[in-house]
Amino acid sequence: MSEVKPYKESTAEKKEQVAEMFDNISPKYDLLNRVLSVGIDILWRKKAVRILKKYNPKTILDVATGTGDFAIELAKMKPDRIVGADISQGMLDVGIKKVEKKNLSNLISLELGDAENMKYQDAEFDAITVAFGVRNFQDLEKGLKEFHRVLNDKGVAIILEFSQPEKFPVKQFYNFYFTRILPFFGRMVSKDSSAYTYLPESVNHFPYGEKFMEITTSCGFSNVQQKRLSFGIATIYIAEKKNNN
Repeated sequence: MSEVKPYKESTAEKKEQVAEMFDNISPKYDLLNRVLSVGIDILWRKKAVRILKKYNPKTILDVATGTGDFAIELAKMKPDRIVGADISQGMLDVGIKKVEKKNLSNLISLELGDAENMKYQDAEFDAITVAFGVRNFQDLEKGLKEFHRVLNDKGVAIILEFSQPEKFPVKQFYNFYFTRILPFFGRMVSKDSSAYTYLPESVNHFPYGEKFMEITTSCGFSNVQQKRLSFGIATIYIAEKKNNN
């Protein structure tokens, strides 16, 4: 399976292209996200937080944090520490302003970071969250193994990602919206002709559902579960770190 990249004419690695793409669209990202998702992504994040709350994590790493929406939602759980990491400084700049505006700077720190080569210590976090980020990884397995490394023995990863609905008529409507409507408005507003064409392509190539669960398990996680959302448009994966003691 060929690797999907935002800019087909570029010779840069996928990781570099993804960072450039998000830098380009960061000023309009939140606006487009709300409009193009009709706000449903907010409900998906809230559902993910409700699932995570059962684990009562005190230290949380939000990978591919973007403009910080997931990190800000996580703050409602009142943990001790939230770190948001992303490879796009443009997205982080927007997120830092949002965190400051909500007076959460003492709880949430947003910083530049590569999910596949994290600077954090082994077993540093109780939980990892990531929303719509893992399909952008250059090396999915390497990223998931890093998740496993920085989680403590009772840690959990909550991964929210696009999947693909499989039943009529949701599948047909979804495909039309994702391949026709979304790229058109994305190009018009963001001025990046590739970003919102890359989105449906990256979703189509992503190993969702059982395949993703198998990959996650092969990277060391146990008790991997999935909760499909909105007829399968998105899925929340819950993956616990194996306790080898």
